[in-house]
Amino acid sequence: MKEIKAYIHAHRVGAVIAALKASAAWAAAADKGVPNLAVYLVKGTLLPLDEWERQYSVELGDEVVNEYKLELLCEGEHVDELVGLIRQHGRTGQRMAGWVYVTEVEQASPIA
Repeated sequence: MKEIKAYIHAHRVGAVIAALKASAAWAAAADKGVPNLAVYLVKGTLLPLDEWERQYSVELGDEVVNEYKLELLCEGEHVDELVGLIRQHGRTGQRMAGWVYVTEVEQASPIA
């Protein structure tokens, strides 16, 4: 089992989620139960695309951008497809549009 984590700009998150849900990997996970996708709004340090994204956090004492963090569990054979979709649909035209990480999950089981 693998866990994919991605940090992307807020205005790309809808397109990324739609692409993930339309994928063969999502369908395969649905056949085994409910696919596992968590979405979090986070304050991050991606370069703002425009003034609308530029914010200043008094708590952090620095400029931040509203980003979305996606966490998705999947079988190893689906990693390349899902990472490819996140990269494709998360693009903003900037050199750096976000981050994608893949880690091994030792044990994952549903709470039943």
